[in-house]
Amino acid sequence: SNRRFTYEEAQEIIEGAEGDYKKEILFLDQIAKILRKKRLKAGALNIESEEMRFELDAAGNPTNVILKTSKDAHKLVEEFMLLANKKVATFIAKPENKADKIPFVYRCHDKPDIEKIALFRVFIAKFGYELNFTSPDDISSAINELLLKIKPTSEYSLIQTMAIRSMAKATYETDNIGHYGL
Repeated sequence: SNRRFTYEEAQEIIEGAEGDYKKEILFLDQIAKILRKKRLKAGALNIESEEMRFELDAAGNPTNVILKTSKDAHKLVEEFMLLANKKVATFIAKPENKADKIPFVYRCHDKPDIEKIALFRVFIAKFGYELNFTSPDDISSAINELLLKIKPTSEYSLIQTMAIRSMAKATYETDNIGHYGL
C-alpha cells in the first residue's frame, strides 16, 4: 500500500473531490460496480448495512445518534474482499491436479429454510407486502425486489433485518456447498 485511505476520503474522491490516486480509485470503483451488478444479477442478496454511531459529550455521555449508510467506498472494498475470498476458495477447491487438493475450511451458506421464509412472508404481510417466488433459487431475487420497492419506507430496516434472519446461518465446513447469499 502506498497510501491508506479512510472510507470518507475515498468516498469524497468518488464523489468528485481531488485527491491522491484519484484515477485509480475511480477505476477501482467502476470495476467494483461491474462486479456488484454481475453478482446481484446472478442472484446474490442485496443487503445494505447501516451503522449507528454516537456523538459523546466531554463526560462521555451520548448526545446524538448518527446513522451511517454504506456508500460506494464501502461497496468498493466489499466487492474486492468478496472477489479475493472467491478466488482463494476456487484455487483451493479446484486444483489443476486432483492429487494437489488441499484440505480447507469454507464459509458456507445453505439455501433458505422454507419454513423460515413462510414466517417471513407472514411478517411482511402485516405491512401489506408479498414475497413472490416459485422455487428456493428465486428467493434472493424476490427479497431483492421487495427491499428495492420498500427502501424509502420507515419499515425498510426492520424488514431487511427480518429478511436476513430468515436466511440459513453461515457455517464453516470442509465440504464446499457454496454461499447462497453471494
